[in-house]
Amino acid sequence: MKALISVSDKTGIVEFAQALHALGVQLLSTGGTAKLLADKGLPVTEVAEVTKFPEMLDGRVKTLHPMVHGGLLARRDFPEHMAALKEHGIETIDLLVVNLYPFEATVAKPGCTLADAIENIDIGGPAMVRSAAKNWKDVGVVTAADQYEAVLGELKAAGKLSNKLRFELSVAAFNRISQYDGAISNYLSSVKFEGDKLSEEYVPERAAFPGQFNEQYLKVQDLRYGENSHQQAAWYRDLAPAAGSLATGVQLQGKELSYNNIADADAAWECVKSFEVPACVIIKHANPCGVAVGANSFEAYSKAFQTDPTSAFGGIIAFNRPVDKAAAEAVSKQFVEVLMAPDFSAEALEIFKSKVNVRLMKIALPANYGDVRNVLETKRVGSGLLLQSADNHELKLEELKVVTIKQPTQQELQDLLFAWKVAKFVKSNAIVFCKNGMTMGVGAGQMSRLDSARIASIKAEAAKLSLQNTVVASDAFFPFRDGLDVVVDAGATCVAQPGGSMRDQEVIDAANERGVAMVFTGVRHFRH
Repeated sequence: MKALISVSDKTGIVEFAQALHALGVQLLSTGGTAKLLADKGLPVTEVAEVTKFPEMLDGRVKTLHPMVHGGLLARRDFPEHMAALKEHGIETIDLLVVNLYPFEATVAKPGCTLADAIENIDIGGPAMVRSAAKNWKDVGVVTAADQYEAVLGELKAAGKLSNKLRFELSVAAFNRISQYDGAISNYLSSVKFEGDKLSEEYVPERAAFPGQFNEQYLKVQDLRYGENSHQQAAWYRDLAPAAGSLATGVQLQGKELSYNNIADADAAWECVKSFEVPACVIIKHANPCGVAVGANSFEAYSKAFQTDPTSAFGGIIAFNRPVDKAAAEAVSKQFVEVLMAPDFSAEALEIFKSKVNVRLMKIALPANYGDVRNVLETKRVGSGLLLQSADNHELKLEELKVVTIKQPTQQELQDLLFAWKVAKFVKSNAIVFCKNGMTMGVGAGQMSRLDSARIASIKAEAAKLSLQNTVVASDAFFPFRDGLDVVVDAGATCVAQPGGSMRDQEVIDAANERGVAMVFTGVRHFRH
């Protein structure tokens, strides 16, 4: 058995090659990999000795040769293929171990030059990988260090690789080539090329959105069905999911997550991550129906639940702090579909142990969890895709512009910032009443901002909450004074809205007439 090893990332390669040698596998290699293995005392043959042609063009040409690709591509069960190999003195290669030049890591570095990017486009590696992967029945192709163990396991047990493993390795190889080519395409088609700047130090300006957009995802699991039972669905994650994102979560108990569970869980998790202090978010049908901050998880949940106990039934609950016994006992009294937190105490796990249908998700949060966000957002449309930068704007106190005679109190300003964070996660049109770090009424997803305001009032009344002396956040401007009048009639004394309407002055005059404070944020939060 013969293995050709040519790796850019040499993690674990010496140990792997040593194990192959111990199993009687002949080793071929190239350049730096060959030197490394030889320095470790392994008998290794340089590819140049096989091709009878030296590496050239700074290593750009070394494996692009019939002596290599013939040995990879020849079908062992085709007599004519084997005859051709014999005629030309080509030996078969049974195992290919290749990982590619680090193109993705190179272009991710600040100040990456065009020359560096181009130089890190691998040619020979992908060509060999494709040859070996195509001929998977006869050749095993290893493209990542985490595959070494499985390969060695089968070689030690049976002296060869099974068809199943060779096929899995082939699929992984083609996936890797697809990812690699997609990254190259994304980079090059984002470069704003200027032909008169071709020095080795030239760092090109890049467009925010490439001319061709390629994304790669790995399947997490098939789902029982989609948004409705007649639809099929699956859950995919990014190739390298960010720490603290939903895709990194571990389900500790409960039924399999559904399509709607995952969509709602993401809304809850992203919302709760926007708070630095202990917080709880309850989501129903992608909208927050209760959000609050508190001294601990129990207090935050107790306040969030008060906003809308009816809608909280069967909801999705997220905490940005561990769930302890007190919080678990409180949550366990209601029907909940999914409960998420960075951790659960032993007592909390015991409380939910008997509630087998409750899906518990543990998602470890990094220290900077508030900064871990998707960079881009996508929306599928007919035969196309809408792509935009994510709405990650975090409003700061100094960005608020008071436009009324009445000035907000310090408590109102803090509640406005809280309300504004919540409004960002409420479907438009969004109206959010808040007081003392908790939502008091949420109006979401209406065609009219007036209706959203009225619904928020109805919700508060149903929950027996008073909207007197509350603050209100509106995700977009009030086009007429009637929207302001509705929230003031309900009891609001301070309002935050983006501003920017042709009738801003009319609304400001109305606020002064009603004796309430109003601030402009200068940014809106449409969420469709």
